[in-house]
Amino acid sequence: MPAPERSGGDGVTAPPAPAKTRSIRLKASAAGPARGVYIALALTLVIGWIVVAIDGGSLFNQSTVVSLLHVATGLGLVAVGQTLVILAGSLDLSVAYVISISTLVAAETMAGSDGNILPALGLVLLVAAAIGLLNGLLVTKLRINAFIATVGVGLLLKGYLDNGYDGPAGKTAPAFVQSLGYQRIGPVPVAFLLLLAVAVAAWFAVRNTRFGHHLIAVGGDPDVARLSGVRNDRILIVAHVLCALCSGLAGIYLASRLGSGAPRVGVEGLYDLESIAAVVLGGTALAGGRGGVLGTVGGVLLLASIDSIFNQLEVDAFFKQVIRGVIIIAAVAVYARRMHRRRNSRKAAA
Repeated sequence: MPAPERSGGDGVTAPPAPAKTRSIRLKASAAGPARGVYIALALTLVIGWIVVAIDGGSLFNQSTVVSLLHVATGLGLVAVGQTLVILAGSLDLSVAYVISISTLVAAETMAGSDGNILPALGLVLLVAAAIGLLNGLLVTKLRINAFIATVGVGLLLKGYLDNGYDGPAGKTAPAFVQSLGYQRIGPVPVAFLLLLAVAVAAWFAVRNTRFGHHLIAVGGDPDVARLSGVRNDRILIVAHVLCALCSGLAGIYLASRLGSGAPRVGVEGLYDLESIAAVVLGGTALAGGRGGVLGTVGGVLLLASIDSIFNQLEVDAFFKQVIRGVIIIAAVAVYARRMHRRRNSRKAAA
């Protein structure tokens, strides 16, 4: 079945176009925001390098690069999953608690034994998928707003964590810690290669599969997608499950870094809000239907670079968050203004 047509920005359904034309349009729509975030990333690194050098430090030494990539790995895994649900016009604010629970499940199942690594990984992914399925069912079957549904699930998980844990628990397997948490190929952590693999898989799925086309269609205009034969509920449920699985992978990675389960690592890391910020910086529209994984990876690297620069300059934590907020607001404002101009140009042309 051919991918459904999406409505344009002015609410008018576009007439059917050849597959090649649709492909070119999709590539063009994704390239602009993605290109912009990578330009911003390059400028940030150049300016940061100059400022850090003036301050007497070095931004591009091996330890700084390794630290930057580790920060990008944890956030990136969550943000890739968040991209999928946002493209579908949904949202997931339970990811921080999914991460925390995933670290605990991994560490307590491994119990310090290398022989328990595979069962622990399987159980983490199963628990994460179950949480994602719950989110998807609440959004699609009970018609609860995604913001409310995922916040509610997050609060349920928070209650479990607060009641059951006062601090770190369990112990991850030594071989697991060494291989995923700290092993590197040159300056590149092995865990960062995991992020790249997940990002490439998600990018391919969005750009080249029926699921990806339907995902964009549901986010662009759910009514048109439904009339075109797309099973909206199924797409949304799968998107939420994939998002939770990505959060589970982030939890597995963090467990390997910490050596134990941490009941508050997800919340303290602000992975819920940071992942959404990375997605928005990458040019994905919060309303859904426009954007992609490539831009999200750029947004993740941008946030990680800013964090690395501020750490080098020993910037106050409060001021660091203020600057991040200003950057995100400015990026969204520029993107919104650009989209507004495009819509006006299309109306004028029509």
